[in-house]
Amino acid sequence: MTGDKNMSVSVFPIEAFNDNYIWCLRNQTHCVVVDPGDAAPVLAYCKDNQLTLSAILITHHHWDHTGGIDALLVSFPDIPVYGPQNKNINQITVRLSQDDNLELPQFDLKFSVLEIPGHTLDHIAYYGDIGLFCGDTLFSAGCGRLFEGTPQQMFTSLAKLTALPADTAVYCAHEYTMANIAFAEAAEPNNQALIDYKHWAGKQREKNIPTLPSNIHRELEVNPFLRCNSRELVKNVSQNIGATLISDQATFASLRNWKDNF
Repeated sequence: MTGDKNMSVSVFPIEAFNDNYIWCLRNQTHCVVVDPGDAAPVLAYCKDNQLTLSAILITHHHWDHTGGIDALLVSFPDIPVYGPQNKNINQITVRLSQDDNLELPQFDLKFSVLEIPGHTLDHIAYYGDIGLFCGDTLFSAGCGRLFEGTPQQMFTSLAKLTALPADTAVYCAHEYTMANIAFAEAAEPNNQALIDYKHWAGKQREKNIPTLPSNIHRELEVNPFLRCNSRELVKNVSQNIGATLISDQATFASLRNWKDNF
């Protein structure tokens, strides 16, 4: 699995826990991992492929994204750990904010940092030519739960991501696609793009193949949380709450609450 715009670097999903993907950006000799919640599968992948870990990228503080850092640093000491402005993640050596730039010269990769609060208040994303690494903010056909942020914050964060080029590859951190599609069907059952996507994604999962990465264009077509101006969706959300919705933001907030209880 590769990023379309930088063929010298490949992106592979290292599976962890029940549904996490630890994204591994690699060349022939070195690699970088994003959100290593568990060190064991990363260490095994490095050993099997004779790779040296060069850096760790963190999107937010949840344990299933940070739990493997310490063990990785035992095997690969002194490598940089990039992450958000959250002092509770004490392993971070380079703390990043909105519009900061991150360069990984050994991979010829550059990323810009986007602050995207909502799922958590510290959440950031990494955007570059190879794609968008967005943790638990934007999922395929869904978005993250609001553990710390407000609906308005998440709505604004998603708008920031969907303003990226349509062909941007979206590397999110969980294989939630089929469950997200089930809810999306309830919200917008006549969306033909969603119907087609369900067929494709189902075949992928039957073969135990990831549905990810997605891309911004696809998500704008199938993701209900990015479609709060869809007449059908607004009608169904209004019926669910028994009230008239007066804005896209209000639709988003009610849609997120519906999903939480779906």
